[in-house]
Amino acid sequence: MRIVFFGTPDFAVPSLDILYNSEHEIAAVVTAPDKERGRGRKVSYTPIKEYALRNNIKCLQPEKMRDEKFIEALKELKADLFVIVAFKILPRSVFTIPKYGSFNLHGSLLPKYRGAAPIHWAIMNGDKETGVTTFFLEDKVDTGNIISQSKMPIEDEDNLGTVHDKMSLLGADLVLATVNKIETKNYELQKQNNELASPAPKISKELGEIDWNKSAEEIHNLVRGLSPFPSAYFIHNGKKYKVFKSKIVDDILLKAGELKETKNELYFGCSDRTLQIIELQLEGRKRMSTDAFLRGSTLE
Repeated sequence: MRIVFFGTPDFAVPSLDILYNSEHEIAAVVTAPDKERGRGRKVSYTPIKEYALRNNIKCLQPEKMRDEKFIEALKELKADLFVIVAFKILPRSVFTIPKYGSFNLHGSLLPKYRGAAPIHWAIMNGDKETGVTTFFLEDKVDTGNIISQSKMPIEDEDNLGTVHDKMSLLGADLVLATVNKIETKNYELQKQNNELASPAPKISKELGEIDWNKSAEEIHNLVRGLSPFPSAYFIHNGKKYKVFKSKIVDDILLKAGELKETKNELYFGCSDRTLQIIELQLEGRKRMSTDAFLRGSTLE
């Protein structure tokens, strides 16, 4: 199969790599434009472009998906299939170009968690299982017919970072399997049940603020679902503290919002139980364990 791969972040790299090292041909990759970062305005590439440069793969970086020159360049590649992993929404004029269509890898078991942040919401909601889905693109986002799915557990110690990394590898295997199925026409499409759909909207900064009037489990899952980025946080004495790791404890009873600090431990009361803060970061300082933080600082 001759493939054009669409992707931008680290999450997409394993999928591109597994296809590149398969019997299929990567005709080109499509990724986001270069950006200037930092004080020196040094130009940085997306992880997908970096991979393409290392492996001499043609790279397209359109500013707009509807650009006529970009669409013409895609047509000239004469690809059999477009594979999309962690990329922006494609217009019909793009995803209908290849003869076998275009499929997307999504980080949930669709129709659950349609939207930009499926991993975050699965963890924040306390789910014990998640997975990846490949589906053919349609006009409405994340609504196309399902080709294949793979499940994976969300362990108690998992956070956004660990699930993201495990899912990117699971997703790569599913991407290759899906391409093989499409090539051999060995698949049965499953229509999504819209009545079972749930949203996974983009994460806002406000969402990360901890409300100590909520249950310890809700707050603990918020911490896990936003760690390491953008992170849950609380405001104390006018200062912002990011929280990266927490633990629910039952042997210390505190009122909601009440703070208890020992020589090397930090606790906050929630509506039902108590949450221990394991890793945190005061604005303007480095992330560290609570033990290390309390050796030079105090919240009380």
